[in-house]
Amino acid sequence: MKAVYSERHRRHDPQFFLVRGVVKRTTEQPERADRLLAGVEAGGHKLIAPQEFGQGPRARVHSADYLAFLADAWDEWVALGDAGPEMIANIHPVRYSATYPTHITGKLGWHTADTACPIGPGTWEGACAATDVAVTAAQLILDGERASYALCRPPGHHAFADMAGGFCFLNNSAIAAAHLLQVHERVAILDVDVHHGNGTQGIFYERGDVLTISIHADPARFYPFVWGHAHERGAGAGLGANLNIPLPLGTGDDGFIAALARAKAMLAAFAPGALVVALGLDASEHDPLAGLSVTTDGFHRIGAAIASIGLPTVFVQEGGYLSDILGANLTAVLGGFEQNC
Repeated sequence: MKAVYSERHRRHDPQFFLVRGVVKRTTEQPERADRLLAGVEAGGHKLIAPQEFGQGPRARVHSADYLAFLADAWDEWVALGDAGPEMIANIHPVRYSATYPTHITGKLGWHTADTACPIGPGTWEGACAATDVAVTAAQLILDGERASYALCRPPGHHAFADMAGGFCFLNNSAIAAAHLLQVHERVAILDVDVHHGNGTQGIFYERGDVLTISIHADPARFYPFVWGHAHERGAGAGLGANLNIPLPLGTGDDGFIAALARAKAMLAAFAPGALVVALGLDASEHDPLAGLSVTTDGFHRIGAAIASIGLPTVFVQEGGYLSDILGANLTAVLGGFEQNC
């Protein structure tokens, strides 16, 4: 399996993270990519650089206002003259009867769902590089590869069409799926991150051509709290094309594999032409965000279960934070897939 990677992710180096009123260093650090790269190398995967696709793939998923905001945000922030070292909103407007703002402070609040997505001088460059990584991996599938891996950083599945959140700015998994839709009539996204893929759900919630499935820690007690519940099934043309499988906190290997069996049945009924796996490794028993308890062997089983679905598959990196076994978990899931194709 080929792995796509860009060093440009290092331009995004966030610091701020607010946890229950306590300011900490964010867990979404550039070192994540180094540990994931070690997992790629341990698995013997060929590393390739991304192609540059420009704004087109991003514009299939994200609104023009949002892309313009992200592109210009840092320059507008610096022009204030008295702003801090990162862009963190102090207003998150409820949009009922609201007017789109023109001031950068207002736009920052409008386009961010929470404070876990600070913007710095290199955020736009890093986020754009991640989308190129994802689209390159998707193009490998269109060119005939059975599977590919996109080492994306920053991650993307919490990003809505016009809103950042949860470490995410541009929705790499959704952008990969939209690229696959240029050839396939239907595509599916299977999200195995410990957190619900709320941005991905929001992007496709009223569409019937993309099936979105998310297996995650129960949002009754875990981020993102207000999305990811089992009753959220889609709307309009997308009714029935969204499946959420919330798991009790602390669920381990067997419970996760049982959830994958439910997902596999839904995928068979939908019959997509290709699959995007939003690959969060933060369901690990040793992940610092501590929601689920999947072992390294469990990740191998997850990879094998995904292989048994039998679809051309793009793995797009989402979460998975600093632990000693982060790279080993990546090696395990990709190895489990390859050994069972």
